[in-house]
Amino acid sequence: MRSGGATAGFSLDWRHSDERTERELTTELRGEIVTLTPVTEAHVPDLRRIRGTAEVGARWGSVDDSPTWPFDDPTTACFTVLEGSVVRGFVQYGEEEDPMYRHASVDLFLDPAAHGRGLGTDTVRTMARHLLHDRGHHRLVIDPAVDNDAAIRCYKAVGFREVGVMRGYERDTDGDGWHDGLLMDLLAEDLT
Repeated sequence: MRSGGATAGFSLDWRHSDERTERELTTELRGEIVTLTPVTEAHVPDLRRIRGTAEVGARWGSVDDSPTWPFDDPTTACFTVLEGSVVRGFVQYGEEEDPMYRHASVDLFLDPAAHGRGLGTDTVRTMARHLLHDRGHHRLVIDPAVDNDAAIRCYKAVGFREVGVMRGYERDTDGDGWHDGLLMDLLAEDLT
């Protein structure tokens, strides 16, 4: 569900009340290592710098392709990943509100310089708790590229399970082809 990618079917249904909107826009989520806080203009330079790194850009595409990112997709809730006061990454979610299929989808990236320290696992676990306990979802999905071994290990550590490979799922960032995605899901009782 990366920004600029497939977001069909997902929406943040703010129609419930203005109070809900205000609460969600000011929600700060605390993990063991990270704090997830709604993206502000002050975070944007650091987030765009991280997204512009070769490793993140290979998965998310060029930040130059989306001059209004991360504010370009009103169907997602966007959070900055902080370690103390240092911007370490970005996490977003979208929600399917149809009661027959209600669930949330998550995407994230972290600064490659911060990899290997547990920030990814803490980010995913913190967001999963929020979506399951605060937002009332029973199921979450995430869709890494099949060759993104580090992300897949991170998601499994939190309790996500492999559902299956989605062939030709996402356009390559160079626009010349397609690559496979791995659909993973987590039920509330799977969260570790």
